[in-house]
Amino acid sequence: MEKVLRSFFLFLSKSKFLTKMAKKYGLRFGASRFVAGETIEEAVQKIKELNDKGLAVTVDYLGEFVDTEEEANNHTNHCLETIEAIGREKLDAQLSLKLTSLGLDISEETVMNNMERIMAKAKENDVFITIDMEDHTRCEKTLDIFKRLKQKYGNIGTVLQAYLYRTEKDLNDLNEYAPNLRLVKGAYKEPAEVAFPDKKDVDENYKKIIATHLENGHYTAVATHDDQIIDFTKKFVQEKGIKRDQFEFQMLYGIRPEKQLELVKEGYKMRVYVPFGTDWYGYFMRRLAERPANVAFVFKGIFRK
Repeated sequence: MEKVLRSFFLFLSKSKFLTKMAKKYGLRFGASRFVAGETIEEAVQKIKELNDKGLAVTVDYLGEFVDTEEEANNHTNHCLETIEAIGREKLDAQLSLKLTSLGLDISEETVMNNMERIMAKAKENDVFITIDMEDHTRCEKTLDIFKRLKQKYGNIGTVLQAYLYRTEKDLNDLNEYAPNLRLVKGAYKEPAEVAFPDKKDVDENYKKIIATHLENGHYTAVATHDDQIIDFTKKFVQEKGIKRDQFEFQMLYGIRPEKQLELVKEGYKMRVYVPFGTDWYGYFMRRLAERPANVAFVFKGIFRK
């Protein structure tokens, strides 16, 4: 049943019609649990609340798969506004972004011009930028762009997904760049030709890339809600004598907030992925696909008086 629900919500996440309807009707049906508002002002308030609790943040102005240069430029402008807000409000926050929202599927020139604008503003405001990873068809292009930008900017990182067969090789190829990486299991529906179909294999590969990246001496963000992976990381760094300023844990806004605070109390760096904006539908559907408990929460919200 869980696999059926996952496939169903991942299918819905790609519906342009439902995306348009979601933008029209706003954050309803439980989405506000996972999305920190539609405006930067709303997001800033949530970030401040998290910072006050000792939680760091990476903020994401939601959007993906734009079709025109105008849409890509508009999304870039929102990213610039977000960076300025982080600097102005002195927030303990970074920015995460998807290259498809900046024109990756339009042209290399478009996405690179927009990334250069973002990196210049980020450098000016001392804000770190993470390039999110999308589905496997865009993995190679994403890594190529990261490598190009990393040669010019120090304040940039990207993401590797444990469920892809190629990830171990990608990790080795990136080693010379001393990259700051967010390591995740992966949230897209991928064919068995490119990704491990079984959870146990994904988990084992996840542990392997965490260990490798930490032992290579590079900054590692372990982005997971899985206690097994969290405990593995804690034990590994203790056994290897790896200092706590070389890694952090990351979780999504609205998921396991008690665990997030528990990790802070234990002295670990804990960063919350905080999305905002009107283009929240695809992100929300993927969160429902990840955990059946999320679906139950939404239905409670719909029928609550």
